[in-house]
Amino acid sequence: MHLVSVFALLLVLISTQILAADWTQFRGPGGSGVSDSKGAPLKWSDTEGLAWKTDLPGPGTSSPIVFGNKIFLTCYTGVQPGRGASLDDLKRHLLCLDRATGKLLWNTPVPADLPEQSGIREDHGYATSTPVADAERVYVFWGKSGVFAFDHAGKKLWNTKVGTQLNGWGSATSPVLHKDLVLVNASVESSSLVALDKKTGTQKWSARGITESWHAPLVVALPGGKSEVVAACIKQVFGFDADTGAPLWTCQTGIGWYMCPTPVAKDGIIYAIGGRNPQNGLAIKAGGRGEVSGSHVLWKINKGSNVPSPVLHDGHLYFASDSLAVAYCANAKTGEIVYEERLNQSLQGIYSSPVVADGKLYYFGRTGLAVVLAASPKFEMLAENSLENRRGYFNATPAFDGSRLLLRSNRALYCLGGK
Repeated sequence: MHLVSVFALLLVLISTQILAADWTQFRGPGGSGVSDSKGAPLKWSDTEGLAWKTDLPGPGTSSPIVFGNKIFLTCYTGVQPGRGASLDDLKRHLLCLDRATGKLLWNTPVPADLPEQSGIREDHGYATSTPVADAERVYVFWGKSGVFAFDHAGKKLWNTKVGTQLNGWGSATSPVLHKDLVLVNASVESSSLVALDKKTGTQKWSARGITESWHAPLVVALPGGKSEVVAACIKQVFGFDADTGAPLWTCQTGIGWYMCPTPVAKDGIIYAIGGRNPQNGLAIKAGGRGEVSGSHVLWKINKGSNVPSPVLHDGHLYFASDSLAVAYCANAKTGEIVYEERLNQSLQGIYSSPVVADGKLYYFGRTGLAVVLAASPKFEMLAENSLENRRGYFNATPAFDGSRLLLRSNRALYCLGGK
């Protein structure tokens, strides 16, 4: 082979490896929460096991994402969490940090489109949506202020409104990308699932009737190259054509509550959990048409979670009750509960969704306590760790930066693992 061709092939392979390590949306590739990286961290504290720590200009509950040599994250300023005040000074910020060192490279503030509610329940705040990135742009959703696109230098390229309604819990769903579209669950803002053109922000399609839905859209690949986008709502799950927004199927769930956890999918099967008292879960075969409750539901269980999303790994579904600090493992094929084990009660609520890498399953509590389990159907506690003396505010889902773990609190962004 010609030397130039060999060099070009090496460049392609290196580029592919870099891209494979990126974590470009909420819960990483496909929204799965699973990384194939090796050497994921096991032990850390405020003084040990940190590659770096960067103080943030404001709080937030969004997750960091990784693209190339940059980390993108949002926060807000102008309002203190838990304190009702005038919102005239409220700004959301898109931050860019150096992936290697955590150094803040730039900070783009955006004034809020007022009026906004003067307080968000349980201090969730005004920066809850995780960005999503491609090679050209970073896309951010800030509720009634709309969807924004920025270039990788922080310059605003476009802004499109997707509704004007407010909610006491704020706005929490994260955008995802599908081909040339930005998909946004605007359940709060307009009871809609909206698709925008990535380059211009022009609306390409909108599906109505998305109510009580608080999760990121899930794109499911179908045979023949087609894809459907899934939205879990109160009492039912919907499937739409991802390219056109045409309604494809509806499945009744029996879960009579809002749906926060983002569903996951693998091999054409969708797994959704949610609800409160009781909490429920079910598996639905994708690709249906019309009402599929009697034909495509593979199993149902009376276990679930109100806030954090599940993670699917090696044929098993893992999730935890946000309020009970109980971890579950279910057989993905049958729904059989393999284990149901209480974690450290000091977790005091779990809003962060679990992630998996290198045989480790991570659960993070709201105050900074974390437990690491074996990512196995046999329950095994591997480690307990804490940050900010267990007195912080940790509501965001972590992200993987290769073998390192990125975790944000209201105060700081932490990089856990080797330097």
